[in-house]
Amino acid sequence: MSIVLDGSNGVTFPNGSNPQAAPSKVLQVVQGTTTTTTSATNSGWVDSTLTASITPLFSTSKILVFIFQPYNVNVSSTSAYAGLQLLRNSTAILVPNIDANGPYQLGTAAGGVSSNSIYGTCSMVYLDNPATTSSTTYKTQQRAYGSGMTIQTQISASVTNATSTIVLMEIAT
Repeated sequence: MSIVLDGSNGVTFPNGSNPQAAPSKVLQVVQGTTTTTTSATNSGWVDSTLTASITPLFSTSKILVFIFQPYNVNVSSTSAYAGLQLLRNSTAILVPNIDANGPYQLGTAAGGVSSNSIYGTCSMVYLDNPATTSSTTYKTQQRAYGSGMTIQTQISASVTNATSTIVLMEIAT
């Protein structure tokens, strides 16, 4: 790639090397991790400590979000379940469908189970269009539904304080 400098026009780039002229190129990657175990009951959404921030280079860029988050749901009744949601700053952008076996609904007590501890990993992929060049924070929140039920994140069947990861990729469009 060559850069052309001239006193009247500033810096120009040859076709295809300017990020805005090269759609689908990854411009930057940010990763966040946490091992802090967090808990939530059915009293509302609670931050899970999994978070990362990115400052897009262009307002036309998209942000591709990848999440890997281990969890444990302590089920206390056959109608209990839990969910994780993704937020951009303070706005929920990927919300679980709290319905029978909806997306990102975790630990549904099926088959008449009345007491159980269910371990799993929630993986999310989301392509966001924040339309900004300001610092933007992505995070997950957790919530349990059902009396006496809890959800814990950053925990697995064999590891307390398991690692959760969020990766943010700025994609030129």
